Amino acid sequence: MSRAYICGTFDTKGPELGFLASALRATGLPVCTVDLSTRAHAGIVDVPAAEVARHHPQGMGAVLGLEDRGIAIAGMVAAFERFIVTRGDIGGVIGAGGSGGTALVAPGMRALPVGVPKLLVSTVAAGNVAAYVGASDIVMMPSITDVQGLNRISRRILGNAAHALAGMIRFAATEEVSSRPALGLTMFGVTTTCVQRVAAQMEGTHDCLVFHAVGTGGRAMEKLIASGLMQGAIDATTTELCDMFMGGIFPADETRFDAVIATRVPYVVSLGALDMVNFGPMTTVPEKYSGRVLYPHNPQVTLMRTTAEECRHMAAFMAAKLNRMEGPVRLLIPEGGISAIDMPGKPFHDPAADAALFETLRAQVIPTDRRRVVRLPCDINAPAFADALVAAYREIA
Repeated sequence: MSRAYICGTFDTKGPELGFLASALRATGLPVCTVDLSTRAHAGIVDVPAAEVARHHPQGMGAVLGLEDRGIAIAGMVAAFERFIVTRGDIGGVIGAGGSGGTALVAPGMRALPVGVPKLLVSTVAAGNVAAYVGASDIVMMPSITDVQGLNRISRRILGNAAHALAGMIRFAATEEVSSRPALGLTMFGVTTTCVQRVAAQMEGTHDCLVFHAVGTGGRAMEKLIASGLMQGAIDATTTELCDMFMGGIFPADETRFDAVIATRVPYVVSLGALDMVNFGPMTTVPEKYSGRVLYPHNPQVTLMRTTAEECRHMAAFMAAKLNRMEGPVRLLIPEGGISAIDMPGKPFHDPAADAALFETLRAQVIPTDRRRVVRLPCDINAPAFADALVAAYREIA
């Protein structure tokens, strides 16, 4: 029977985690309490810290009994990640804590498959939680008060969290079994027209999963590819590279494209929105970028046009990754524009910057019988370009 796992540091958060356990038991769900403490204490749990610590690659001694608390916590993080995936009865996982407890529990939650309920009550849930959530589906709930003691507020919040997890476990969405292969698509607002046309043509033969290219979107797609849960991708929107190199708010990381390299899945890629870096409101654009071409996408997001030099840099990174791909690969270049605002008369139209991007890729991507570069004289949102993406994927899949 599936159980609700309550995971955290019972030495410092015992009453709060115990409250979660009691609330979940009251719903009729079986519960498993897992201690992630690195110090000895008298609390009673179902899985003691020593059992978790034994899953560390170097054994329990790499986690417990250490004088350096930072090293001990890092060891418990590694041990918990390995422990949690060995449990075959997980219906859902919940934890509660401050920044330290959140950082301790979140990596283990991220190691679980997408779809397994994961909920973290945290003091940092109202801020930037990208580092904790990553490419997973962790639900972050603000604790309002610190996770320290039970009071009229914390009991309400923790009770709501317990009942939310119980609902996710008891009323799990029915998983649709599809014989269609899963296909990843990447999209941004300025490439929506393209990706919607691609999805409409592919949905009859493929289960299309569209990922918003906001940093976590690309990572989520590649996580599914690496896990064998996706059989290919039409990666039309690679804009996350801009934010990685220029310090925007939706960055990829250095592992971008690595899942495709490792798995050799059929892969069609393009240059969607490589003309823009994303920042917050206009006042948040770094001073070093004063004088650049800026465009207010909405009150919360300001776009900055990439320069020719920046485009060459991104193209070199991308070419190096493409050259490592041994599976079937097609790079399609939309020479008429790489976003909805990169066309004649639009605010980011910059033929010199686009030319630097295109020419660097053409010069550095090494063609083979499985890796090809295709140039098209249309913009990325033109129907002909979407049709070309579909045709290229059908050719190699």
